[in-house]
Amino acid sequence: MSHNPIERLVYMANQIGKFFQSQGQEKEVAGVAEHIKKFWDPRMLKTIYAHHDAGGAGLDPAVKDAIGKLKDAAVAKEKA
Repeated sequence: MSHNPIERLVYMANQIGKFFQSQGQEKEVAGVAEHIKKFWDPRMLKTIYAHHDAGGAGLDPAVKDAIGKLKDAAVAKEKA
């Protein structure tokens, strides 16, 4: 396992996705988003959002979707 923090977050996010994968893509995306929202600290979120904005290399497709939705919701909340 790498000591690179981005690689570690990608690995963790993909592991969460694997847990929800058997429930179908829609539930996988929602489950990943909810888990990350509840359990990841703001530094982790900031890092994974920046990685997502840079293309999200290594993120599974449903995980990438979940992170994009979380980021969009966070941005909308900040604007409100």
